[in-house]
Amino acid sequence: MKKGILIGAGVVALLALMWWADRKFPPPGRTASTATTATAPTEAPTVALKDLNDKDVTLAQFKGQVVLVNFWATWCAPCKVEIPWMIEFQKKYGPRGFTILGVSMDEDGKKSVQPFLDKERFDVNGQQEAMNYPIVFGNDSISEKFGGIMGLPTSMLYTRDGKKVRTIVGLVNHDDIAKVIEGLL
Repeated sequence: MKKGILIGAGVVALLALMWWADRKFPPPGRTASTATTATAPTEAPTVALKDLNDKDVTLAQFKGQVVLVNFWATWCAPCKVEIPWMIEFQKKYGPRGFTILGVSMDEDGKKSVQPFLDKERFDVNGQQEAMNYPIVFGNDSISEKFGGIMGLPTSMLYTRDGKKVRTIVGLVNHDDIAKVIEGLL
């Protein structure tokens, strides 16, 4: 009887661990489930990210703008779904003080990202367009400074004064995030 209870408890513990690991570390091509969290405003991290030209980019450089930090990767299918929305938001809201900062989580960095940016075009309202917002490179250490990410894509929205007000794990909801952005502009 005790042996059966121990085996049953072990199986339950193993299943719980597998469920947690699957949510925390989704395999390439699949993201953790979508979740939007509006949080009490927190300060943007002070971290320098490298851009395509190996120059430092910080969130402080965007002070005075609403910033959507979007963690993505070239291999991430859901990321490719939302990239046209990001292009659209940059075009529509950029002149009003908004920017997207795309943080590539590709392990081989510029080696895979630059050809992707050069080649890929996305359908934005019937037009084929390239990504039109700044791209920088991230890794696990960088993502931890933003509070960690549970899957790709993950987006974090910052106010003009550099306070994080929202975290979205998974695809952004186009209409919902547009309303939030407009409210912050």
